This record gives sequence, C-alpha cells and structure tokens, in this order.
Amino acid sequence: MTLTKRAKGGAALIAALALTFGMSGCGTSSGEKSDSGATELKELGEAEGEVSLLAWPGYVEDGSNDPDADWVTPFEKETGCNVKSQTYGTSDEAFNLMKQGGIDVVAASGDLSLRLIAADDVQPINNDLVPNYKNVYDFLKNRDWNSLDGKSYGVPHGYGANLLMYNKKEFKKAPTSWDVVFDKSDEHKGKVTAYDSPIYIADAAVYLMDHNPELGIKNPYSLDEKQLEAAVELLKKQSPNVAEYWSDYLKSLQGFENGSIVAGTGWQVTMNELDPKKFGSVIPDEGTTGWSDTWMVSADSEHTTCSYKWLDYMSSAKGSAAATEYFGEAPNNPGACKEAEDPNFCDTYHAGDEKYAEGIWYWTTPISECLDGRTDVKCTDYAAWTKAWQQIKG
Repeated sequence: MTLTKRAKGGAALIAALALTFGMSGCGTSSGEKSDSGATELKELGEAEGEVSLLAWPGYVEDGSNDPDADWVTPFEKETGCNVKSQTYGTSDEAFNLMKQGGIDVVAASGDLSLRLIAADDVQPINNDLVPNYKNVYDFLKNRDWNSLDGKSYGVPHGYGANLLMYNKKEFKKAPTSWDVVFDKSDEHKGKVTAYDSPIYIADAAVYLMDHNPELGIKNPYSLDEKQLEAAVELLKKQSPNVAEYWSDYLKSLQGFENGSIVAGTGWQVTMNELDPKKFGSVIPDEGTTGWSDTWMVSADSEHTTCSYKWLDYMSSAKGSAAATEYFGEAPNNPGACKEAEDPNFCDTYHAGDEKYAEGIWYWTTPISECLDGRTDVKCTDYAAWTKAWQQIKG
C-alpha cells in the first residue's frame, strides 16, 4: 500500500459533491459551488450555557454508560456549558440529522465532513479561538476532509483503523487476510459481520487491490464502473454469509459474545468490551480502511461560544486522552499520552506515527472526478455507491 492517501481536494471536489447530492447552494450552470458567504468567527462572546453534540457512540461520555468514563462533567464545570448529546451509527444518518437542525457540533468522519462543507451545513473555524489547536498533531491539520481553500472547517479528533475481529475458538491462528470474510466467507456461513454503509464498498476495493491487481484499483474510493462492479460482485458473494450488517457497534458486540458472529469488521471500542482470551483483532496484510474524525460547528449554531469551548476541550491533552482512550483510537494531542491511564496507550495506537496514519485508507466521499488522478475515465460517485449498496443487501 502506498502511504499517500489524500484526495485531490479543493473547490473542484466540493463542487462535484454539491452536484452529486443536489444540495442547496450547489452553484451555477458551470458546476461551481456558490459562495455561501460563511466567514470565520472573529471573537467569542459569553458562554450560552449549553451545547448540542452529535457524535459516534463513545465520543461523548458523561458517566451514565460507564461511571469511569466521564469527560463531559469536567467540561460542564469548567465552562458552564451544559451538554446535550445524541449518537449516530453511520455518516448517512448523521448527514440527515444535521439537516433537521438543532445541533451545534458534529464529530464527522471523512465520508461526512466533505458533504457537510458542500451543503453549507458547517462553518469555517477560526483556530486562533481554539487555544489547544496549536498542540494538535500537524499531520492531522489542513487535510482534504477538514479544510477547503486554506480555510479550516473543524478541529481533528482521533484517528484509527477498521479491524478484522475474530473468535479465537473458530480461528486457532490469527487470520492475516480479509479473505476470511470475502473469498472464504462461505467457510463461516451465516456468521460473518460487515459494516452497514455504502462506504463499506471501499473495504472490498482494498481487498481487490491486492488480490486482483489487473483491475487497476489505486484508491478504494476512486472506482470506475468496472472496478465498482467487481467490488459489488465480491460483496454480493459475501452477503449470504453475513449474519448481520451493523451500524450500532453494540449489536456487533452482542453477536460476538453470543457466538452468532465469528469474524468481521469491527472497531477497537468493540474489542475493548470483549474478553481478549476469547477474541482477537488484526489489521490484515491487505491493509484497511479507517477514519480521521473532525469536530465541526453547524452553520446554524446558536451556541457558538460553547461550541468553540468544546472544540478546545477536545483538543486538550485531558479531553483527548479521555475520549480516545475510551473509544480506542489515537489521540489528536501528544500530551494525551501522559494523561492516559494506560502508559502504553499511545504506543498501542501508533499516536504521532505519521507513516502509520498515512497507511490507512481514510473514509472519503467518492465523486465522479477520479481521486487517483485519472482523467481518461469517469469514476463512480456516492450516489452510485448508495444504489449499489441497496443491490448488495437485496
């Protein structure tokens, strides 16, 4: 796998996204996205007393799920901003929830952040008003999924990889390839699990990059029609062997615990809840997909000061350590390594290891402009992936 995973970025990418999703403010007949006029906040006012958050499960914990996991209460005491939060299971779900309004801050992965920027649903961020931003790893800043034309649209959270999880009773030796859930999935018929989202097509593409090089896939989010068809066919063959497609990681957890699932894609947060004597996880030889998430402020936020205070808190050593250690991902701030309870935390998740981070194929929204640099062919966009996903699941 190459270490350069960046999309081509810039206004062309956002314009393509805007056209793909038929969003408001999509632009002129030339296909250029219109300027919403959104500007960075110049200064903070008085804290409004509350902030509404939308995030992945495990990102906003107040002790109600686990009394030992609470970084919300310290934030509330420190800032006077009371937190209201809700979780989502897929980026598609989060996109729809953002459209409904009433949310101040969202934790967005790369397959969501670009769509939110294109839709004018989030505002550019003045990082001078986020004191801890200066401590965030530089290689997480100004990336194609959190910036546009020199403007930052959010503050990096954590980053991590999608894992191949397995039941050790079923696998005497740790698997080293995704073939156990793809070409050999019939050996575990009805006991495989997979992530329930069109973006999972990229996982199949990563596998095909290694096993079917003649397809010429260079970027799993940049598939022409032939390449997409090959990924879809692989997933259709897998489908009869899938016990359940999951978006709520708790369902995946329950499946592994009760034995109805023996192998499949999972998150470290799931592994954290399982007995390591009975279950294992690995990044297979083919590589994997993953996420680099961003805290973004809604364009319609009515609590921008509290929103900025949350961004700053989650960029601090203590805030980052609490959230990322609990979830199971690398933190955004090197200071989190000293704040974590586990002294080996940062080594375990390769925190600060830029080459490791670049080796993950981060979720990125597919568009018709090929992200791998090809200009002689049209690539398939997210709408095509969504249609294909519906066919895969039947």
